[in-house]
Amino acid sequence: MAEQGFTKWIITFTVITASLLELIDTTIVNVALPQIQGNLGATLEDIAWISTGYAVANVIVLPMSGWLGSRFGRKNYFLTSIIVFTVASFLCGNATSLEELIAFRILQGIAGGGLISTAQAILLETWPREDVGIATALFGLGAVVGPTVGPTIGGYIIDISSWPWIFYVNIPVGILAAYCTYTYIRTTPRTGQGQPVDWWGIGLLAVAVGSLQTVLEKGETEDWFATPYITVLAITSVFGLLLFIWREMSTDHPIVNFKIMRHRSFSVGMVTSFILGFGLYGSVFVFPVFCQNLLGFSALQTGELLFPGGLCTIMMMPFIGMFLKKGIPAQFMATIGMFLFFVFCNMLSKSTLASGTNDFFLPLVIRGVGMALLFVPLTTLAIQDLKGAEIGQGSGLNNMMRQLGGSFGIAALTTLIHTRQGFHRSNLLTNLNEGNPIFIQRFNAFINNFMSKGFSMSDARHMATQAMEGNLIKQSLLLTYSDAYWVAGMVMLCSIPLLYLQKFKKNVEIPADVH
Repeated sequence: MAEQGFTKWIITFTVITASLLELIDTTIVNVALPQIQGNLGATLEDIAWISTGYAVANVIVLPMSGWLGSRFGRKNYFLTSIIVFTVASFLCGNATSLEELIAFRILQGIAGGGLISTAQAILLETWPREDVGIATALFGLGAVVGPTVGPTIGGYIIDISSWPWIFYVNIPVGILAAYCTYTYIRTTPRTGQGQPVDWWGIGLLAVAVGSLQTVLEKGETEDWFATPYITVLAITSVFGLLLFIWREMSTDHPIVNFKIMRHRSFSVGMVTSFILGFGLYGSVFVFPVFCQNLLGFSALQTGELLFPGGLCTIMMMPFIGMFLKKGIPAQFMATIGMFLFFVFCNMLSKSTLASGTNDFFLPLVIRGVGMALLFVPLTTLAIQDLKGAEIGQGSGLNNMMRQLGGSFGIAALTTLIHTRQGFHRSNLLTNLNEGNPIFIQRFNAFINNFMSKGFSMSDARHMATQAMEGNLIKQSLLLTYSDAYWVAGMVMLCSIPLLYLQKFKKNVEIPADVH
């Protein structure tokens, strides 16, 4: 039953706050990895498990969150997740070794996986049926803005303090969210209590999704299938996923209800959510790397660049919900959103080495508007046919697909950058020869510049060669990042036809019997 007045808004605030806790922590830690590495004396490969462990644990729990909420009661499960996440944040900040930090980040990821989908289901219960578009828009504030502002917050904290505080800041927020959950959120029935637990399903899910997420997170750094354990995990994920689907389709009490895939809009929505994750997380990953590695921006500067776009998303979200309530088809808004994301990628693909902060303002604002037009309509289209307990199950699967899409996007774009850099370097090297007058002019200019500063002819020639090599590397990287932006934009643009495979509904409603 929907809530009214103050209670409705305090519950909305609570679930958005809890969602932000989890989503900000997916990206906030990335800017602190170098400092953590130095402080704990870890290698770059080992320190990456701080992010990987969190992501793997998170994506394993997401599809189970509907079943867990049904078995233990949605309020109880949500409250427990908040408390465990807050305690794990404290333990992460107090970790004295890399092993401790990774273990506590995994615990944090397990708890975080229960926050997102459960928060969405609670929000859909809290708002009236006719306002489901507005409820989805409010939930989207955390889901879209969290990963975007995470680097900004992380960069600021690292600049003024030390890495443990990126975890400590969660504690007061977690305490507030736990208090509001306990006080205001209504207790729901434990509809799954007393039913047998599908331990085989849980085990196969952990193996399949955990292996796949690890492959996506570590594949590029481990040279993909040249590394035996990546090959083993890839094979394990395929067979594990097939066995998991077979198990869930054949048991009477599955932890993931694949029968909801009978709804065409939801099935197609799983694909569009995957693509949304590809664009959302892929662009948030590529842009900071591009700015910091190539243009020399600091982590804080890069985060500040992303902030106006995130603010634009926040401002747009309520209007998107109102448009949906007035009957504007979600397909139309999502089409505009995908096109705007393509425009954003196209503009960034034309960046130069002289590009400054002002050159990125408009593209990132366009991205912010596009993400607002994507998240709410895509989520609404996916859940429009789900009823009752299917809402919790669908939310978990939908959020898992978005997370996997993000991991796949980061892995694919990272691999693209790695391979295309060598391709562009080889092409550019063909122009660096004595038969090219432009090369000779630039090379001699470097020599004369170094000689004017007192260096000998031989030293000047050596330094000029190094300078030309530096320019070659920068130009190769610039062309490579342009390729990455172009691919991300084309993936989104080519996905537009999928939207029109989903049903058109003038008003999307959530039944009153959601549990």
